[in-house]
Amino acid sequence: MHRDPSPSWQDPHLIAAPQLFDGERMLGPRSVEIAAGIIVALHEPNEAPVGLPTRQLPAGSLLAPGFIDIQVNGGGGVLLNDDPSVETVRTMAAAHRRFGTTGLLPTLITDAPDRLTRLAAIAGEALAVPGVLGFHLEGPFLNPARKGIHPPQHVRLPGEAEIALLTQFSLAGRSFLTLAPERVDGAVLKRLAAAGLRIAIGHSDASAAEVAAAIGDGATGVTHLFNAMSQMTPRAPGVVGATLADERLFAGIICDGLHVDPVNLRAAFHAMGRDRLMLVTDAMSLVGSDNASFLLHGRTITLKDGRLTDAQGTLAGAHLGMIESVCNAVRLMGVTIEDALIMASRTPACFLGLDKELGRIVPGYRADLVAFDATGVLATWIDGRP
Repeated sequence: MHRDPSPSWQDPHLIAAPQLFDGERMLGPRSVEIAAGIIVALHEPNEAPVGLPTRQLPAGSLLAPGFIDIQVNGGGGVLLNDDPSVETVRTMAAAHRRFGTTGLLPTLITDAPDRLTRLAAIAGEALAVPGVLGFHLEGPFLNPARKGIHPPQHVRLPGEAEIALLTQFSLAGRSFLTLAPERVDGAVLKRLAAAGLRIAIGHSDASAAEVAAAIGDGATGVTHLFNAMSQMTPRAPGVVGATLADERLFAGIICDGLHVDPVNLRAAFHAMGRDRLMLVTDAMSLVGSDNASFLLHGRTITLKDGRLTDAQGTLAGAHLGMIESVCNAVRLMGVTIEDALIMASRTPACFLGLDKELGRIVPGYRADLVAFDATGVLATWIDGRP
């Protein structure tokens, strides 16, 4: 068999894996046939077409659907808020691809109105960056009581001009907005959802009744479950309790062992399962760089023992890549590798409405793939491009 480590991505070629996870189950050794960025077929050993260029993955490695991260603030030494530009997005995507992320939503946290305007201006062009699926707008319509690291001077209520601007992101791939539903009129929420923008609940002090009303108005997700939201108590379920109980909601969760206690990680999985819970990194600029600190809205954020905090000790995002999230889910959440991989790919694809294109290795799907072993990520492909 001819072996070419770098076949043309458009021509038919094979990736031969000693173990393949197709997004549902482990299949054992398989060859994936790809042409023009699309998966054509899966072949058992010795049944692959003869003569096709083949990338043979090493023993002990696993080929799986590429990871999809819906909350990425920065990477490679840059932060989207600092410079909402195509170059920043490109740097972030390249940095996270080293950790298996083949699809991501660059995330703009609460900031001055001009930052949102600048991102809207380049959003369409930025979608051409390999791996960019849309954008996550985390704020600014948050509850100040649950602001976390978000700058309080920029937390605000929605105005007509900003609502109109946000609806433009419905054309920017599969974008979504994180908001506190108790701070946003239901009619506004319905308008944004009707425009095609996905809505997630986060940085919120909402009651379970307010969460239910938001779901009725179009909310489908929850941002970084347990963090910066009303907690579950005996007579006040809060956002956490409502999320665990309502099967209509997806939820992202930061699985670094710092943001959420492992017991709560396991409780969330037992309540929600692999089809509603999504692994996210909430990564900041230091991921994929050698820096030890950065500035966020004029505040120095320092990395120490894997934790990113300001001078007051407030957590400021995470220092995490998706391959580490997957490994942590197995180690801390106590799930199988299959469950962890589904939460890193198939489930976020479902949340974004891309489950007919991404999150599985089956014929007709886009060839967004990751190969890894016990040492880390070995290779990634986006639309078949290695």
